[in-house]
Amino acid sequence: MTIPRLLIVAGSDCGGGAGIQADIKTASAFGVYAMTAITAVTVQNTLGVSGWHPVPPQTVRGQIEACLTDIGADAVKTGMLGDAAMVETVADALKDISAPLVVDPVMVAKGGAKLLADAAVAAIRARLLPLATLVTPNLPECEALIGAAPATQDEARAAARKFHALGVRHVLFKGGHTAGPLVRDMLADGESGAVLVLEAPRIDTLHTHGTGCTLASAIACGLAQKRPLAEAVGRAHAYVQAAIRTAPGLGAGHGPLNHFVRP
Repeated sequence: MTIPRLLIVAGSDCGGGAGIQADIKTASAFGVYAMTAITAVTVQNTLGVSGWHPVPPQTVRGQIEACLTDIGADAVKTGMLGDAAMVETVADALKDISAPLVVDPVMVAKGGAKLLADAAVAAIRARLLPLATLVTPNLPECEALIGAAPATQDEARAAARKFHALGVRHVLFKGGHTAGPLVRDMLADGESGAVLVLEAPRIDTLHTHGTGCTLASAIACGLAQKRPLAEAVGRAHAYVQAAIRTAPGLGAGHGPLNHFVRP
C-alpha cells in the first residue's frame, strides 16, 4: 500500500491543541503518514504558554535527515522555529527537497506569548520563503514579514507581489484577526495576480487554539496527496471550519479544535 508522507518541522504542545500534536492529528484525519522533527518543547495549556525550550538545531537537522533519507516525504510543513539559528538550520536541511513545502510562519501563540525571536524574521524572509510552495501568514505575521496586512483582494495582490519578490509565489492570507461577521482568507498568486477568496461565518467561540497549525498541515496533506493547490486549500479551509464548529470545549481558555471531524 502506498500512503502519502508528510514531514512536519515544528514545536511540541503538551496540551495537544497546537503544534506537532495538532499536526499529527490532522494528518491522521486526512489519511496521511506523519513524521516529525521537533524544534521546541513548550509548556502550555488552553490558558497560554508559560515557557518553551528549544531543541538543539543539529538535533532538529538530524531528525529531518533521518526521515528524508529513509521514509521520504511527499510534502513538508514548517511551524514554530523559534530563532534565527533554527531557521538557518532547517532551511539548509530542506534546500534540496523536491516535495512541496508549506511554511506557517508561527510568531505569536493564541494567548499572546512570543514564539519567534525578532532576528528570525529576517532569516525566514531570506532563507525559508524562497523554498516555500505556500506561506500561510495571519495578518500580524504578514505585517512583520512585508509591512502590510491585506484586507481586500487588491491589497492581497499587492502583498502577494511583495512575497513573490522574496521568492515565494503563493500566499494564503488568513483573515481571522479582522473584525466582522465573516472571516475571509485569500489565496493569492504573486505572479499571475489571481486571488481565491474563501469566506466563512465567524464562529463565536474561544475554542480556536491551533487553528493556524491545523490549516497549514491540512493543506500540506492535500499537496502530499498530489491535489492542486487551490483544491488542497479549499478542502483544508472547510475542514478547519468544521473542526471549530464541533470543538469539544476542553479547558478553561482557548480550547482545541475537533481534529477528528471528517475532512
